[in-house]
Amino acid sequence: MKHKVTKAIFPVAGMGTRFLPATKSIPKEIMTLVDQPLIQYAIDEARDAGIEEFIFVTSRGKSALEDYFDGAPQLEATLQRKGKTALLDQLKRTDMESGAIAYVRQREALGLGHAVWCARRLIGGEPFAVILPDDVIKSDKSCLAQMVEAYEEVGGNMVAAMEVPMDKISSYGTLAIKEDMGHMVKVSGMVEKPKQEEAPSNLAVIGRYILDPSVLNNLDEMKIGAGGEIQLTDAIAEEIEGSGVYGYRFRGERYDCGSKAGYLQATVAFGMERDDLRDEFTSFLQDFVGERLAAE
Repeated sequence: MKHKVTKAIFPVAGMGTRFLPATKSIPKEIMTLVDQPLIQYAIDEARDAGIEEFIFVTSRGKSALEDYFDGAPQLEATLQRKGKTALLDQLKRTDMESGAIAYVRQREALGLGHAVWCARRLIGGEPFAVILPDDVIKSDKSCLAQMVEAYEEVGGNMVAAMEVPMDKISSYGTLAIKEDMGHMVKVSGMVEKPKQEEAPSNLAVIGRYILDPSVLNNLDEMKIGAGGEIQLTDAIAEEIEGSGVYGYRFRGERYDCGSKAGYLQATVAFGMERDDLRDEFTSFLQDFVGERLAAE
């Protein structure tokens, strides 16, 4: 019997060194795309997929992230008094019900698998989702909601997947395909960050997962994998012959906001989606690119 997926883990303990010096004082997860923090995109996606319990794996220096989800009575009262109802509605989207959100600490940076393992006591015996806020996915139906629908059909374990150029494959967990069913593939193997010549395919794992709790038992073994870290990919791979592993080709555009280039691309993409910004932003980009081309 498959259980409904209502819990999600958000690993947010990383130091965000690629965005220094900004991340010296603020967590990377509350850096903004347009006017919304990265973590809000992840929360909205989780809510859209039916997630009810939100588990954050944090570390020292993340108090601003925790404060983001607290109420702001004084600010709300000021907006109410000034009749700024649109801003008040936006602010209320950051509210989390009492008891809906929990925080656990990852004391050492030992890898994604270790971060997920840190939340094991809050998962119990239920399937759970994992969302990496660095991967922002723009789509009509959220990526995780798409995966939940597919998971209800097959169960087991499911990872979001997309084709990437072979010269980039060494940056990703990679799937070996047993059976290709279009939007979904049955997995026969998983390799974390393989060399290009050793990659089983160009189908890469992206930061969305729906996992059976047995994966947490696999993580108990604390096996060291690629990069000298405890890899979530390795623990999931152990389930291939058990409950099964599927890759889901989601519909949408993924932006790697863990990189500066990806973050800038996402800023442009989400800015162009805004009715209040599109015309002025488009005009600026056209003029900017035109001037650069003319100068070459």
